[in-house]
Amino acid sequence: MVAKKLLPRYYSSINIVLKQSKGIVLSYVKYSESSIIARIYTRDFGLQSYMAKGVRSRKSKSKIALFEPLSQVEIVTYHNENKTIHTLKEIRSHYSYQSIPFDEIKRSILFFLDEILINTIKEESSNESLFDWLAHSLTWFDLSEESALNFHLAFMIQLSRFLGFYPKKSSMANHRFFDLENGVFVNFIPKTANYLNEELTFHFNKLYENTFEEAAKLSLTSSQRRDLINALVNYYKIHFPGFKDLKSVDVLKAILS
Repeated sequence: MVAKKLLPRYYSSINIVLKQSKGIVLSYVKYSESSIIARIYTRDFGLQSYMAKGVRSRKSKSKIALFEPLSQVEIVTYHNENKTIHTLKEIRSHYSYQSIPFDEIKRSILFFLDEILINTIKEESSNESLFDWLAHSLTWFDLSEESALNFHLAFMIQLSRFLGFYPKKSSMANHRFFDLENGVFVNFIPKTANYLNEELTFHFNKLYENTFEEAAKLSLTSSQRRDLINALVNYYKIHFPGFKDLKSVDVLKAILS
């Protein structure tokens, strides 16, 4: 437990209540010489901004490590319903990554996925299913001894289910092409220019149908992997308004080549 029977405690005069939740850190910015403002996706309250005081001071060097991209934490906060930035009272690790900090490929993929989530998670309300899936997926990725090279591809496809544009299949037996604009597998070349050819559709379909464990075993060339990254980023741009260009994508392609 993060807190010892602290909940609920109300501060009625200033509309503050002490709350706790699991969270996944997305990003932070420096606020003062020793403080930061962190964006944390929480299981109970969705995406929130939190002031973390003193975490950059000399006495709290270990604390700043808790705000690394996609760190899984437990927090206790002073939640003020009249403000958009709340104050962290306590933060501690919920799950410490075992392999990611020491694996260049996994670390690069994690930064890429963090940028994807920063672009797509906007909800300031609870979505326990999405949070639990994220926590499970990231923990599996960290602990898995399978190849990491395809994880981000399967992750992006599965994430689209929660974002509302998961690829669709018709009742047709064969699915030769994937129409990116309409998000559907088809047997004919779409009229739009945004589609995957038969080769890429075959691999995309395998990623679509398989679990992370199965996707890790798929044999893809560096070129195919790059083309699938480009296709999925394009797919997100088409279906998620305001999705920005990703700074980490070129670095990831270079490392995976």
